[in-house]
Amino acid sequence: MKKITLLALGCAMLMGFSASAQEITYVEDPAQGYTFNKFSDNWFIQAEGGAGVLLSTYDSDLSFVDRVGWKADLAFGKWFTPIVAVRIGGEFAQHHGSADPEYSNISGARFDLVNHDGRIDQNFNNVGAFADVMINLTNWWCGYRPGRIYNGVFYAGLGMNWTFEKEAKGTDAAGVQQYGSWKYAGGKNGPDSHMLTVRAGLLNTLRLSEKFDLLLDLRVDMLNRYVDGYGKRSYNFNPSVLVGFAYKFNKSEWTAPIVGICPTWKYTDAEGDALVARLAAADAKIASLEKQLYDCLHRVTPTPDPKPSPVVSADAPLATIYYPIGKSAITAEQKKVVEAVANVMKDNDNNYVLTGWADNYTGTDKINAKLRKDRVNGVKDALTKLGVGADRLDAQINDGNLTSFGPKCAALDRAVTVNVAK
Repeated sequence: MKKITLLALGCAMLMGFSASAQEITYVEDPAQGYTFNKFSDNWFIQAEGGAGVLLSTYDSDLSFVDRVGWKADLAFGKWFTPIVAVRIGGEFAQHHGSADPEYSNISGARFDLVNHDGRIDQNFNNVGAFADVMINLTNWWCGYRPGRIYNGVFYAGLGMNWTFEKEAKGTDAAGVQQYGSWKYAGGKNGPDSHMLTVRAGLLNTLRLSEKFDLLLDLRVDMLNRYVDGYGKRSYNFNPSVLVGFAYKFNKSEWTAPIVGICPTWKYTDAEGDALVARLAAADAKIASLEKQLYDCLHRVTPTPDPKPSPVVSADAPLATIYYPIGKSAITAEQKKVVEAVANVMKDNDNNYVLTGWADNYTGTDKINAKLRKDRVNGVKDALTKLGVGADRLDAQINDGNLTSFGPKCAALDRAVTVNVAK
């Protein structure tokens, strides 16, 4: 019992020296995850403009340039997490194509409107609204990182569009087709007055500042409508490229957990040599305490059993593994303690209870709960890798403080205890 207490005090002395030698500051650490922002944060507005090409039944009769039409949209949305967002908006799109005069919606099948390719040129303007679900692939696959320059965002959604067309008026003396004013479209064999669109694309965002992003939008729309004067409903594709800008309202980054950071200090050679010497002395003291603990736990008691179990006080833990503030990884010094504990466990058939602790004087309840779980699971994994059966280890956590010495001794509460199961 006394030697176990000495080991605990030695570890606490080493940790206390490290804590007193440097002033700890607390900062947000995105590597520890993130928390949700207020509902008023992470809103954005986007404006884009570009061009698209209509791909439908008779469009091959027109050159590529003749099929290019302008597009623009304006959207307003919100990121609910660093990965998922929703946006809604309005859009405008031009569609240039050609129709078979046999199925044209032009009254009386007026073949004086036929161009030199034997088709009737068609020009449509679509105005409508849309809604998209957005997935930030970069944050999903690479993890969230504030201030990242590039993000690739996949989106898919639905839209409803209303169609306007220019009324065909015949050809002039030179044989060039003439058009009248724009009119609202409709009719059984003509462009629908309204139609459903399915849209998907990849939105590439380039961070210009905390509030502004440059956008490159690669999109494909599928139009469900009558086109080409073909006389029946068909599905036609409209790939497009758009560029634009996004403005972000209120807080645009995500809040990360608060962790303690020790600043880097510069020492003279003499101070550095003194610190190295003190650390070497501390390592030697820990090694001596570990040897005393090992010898104590492996002391053989008179018993007919050829492999007696070590005698350990029922009220004392087999060992205690300590951690720096805000950390769950086992330090190099504490790995030696874990190795010693594993040797003890492999020499008997007892089951053990591992309990994760964190002090309640620093951090939040959420952070401390995660530290307890990560610490006890880390010790269990380490013991398993050293040859201890996982079925012999019961990993638990305790929401209280390991000791009752108060905030000044909080370092003694950041630990994992190992007890023989009763």
